[in-house]
Amino acid sequence: MSDSNLTDSLEWLPEAKVKLKNIPFFVRAQAKARIEQLARAADLEVVTVELVEQARSEFGQ
Repeated sequence: MSDSNLTDSLEWLPEAKVKLKNIPFFVRAQAKARIEQLARAADLEVVTVELVEQARSEFGQ
């Protein structure tokens, strides 16, 4: 992980935050990091519900 990933904060839409809170707490931090990684790879600055759902489908959840 580069330093820019540690300092660049992404905006999360309220609906996306709700979806994140539905993920079990013991994997939530990892899921959040992976979702933000997907967002950065797609050059997005905002995490949307659609992105969270995309991540869930990729993770097989």
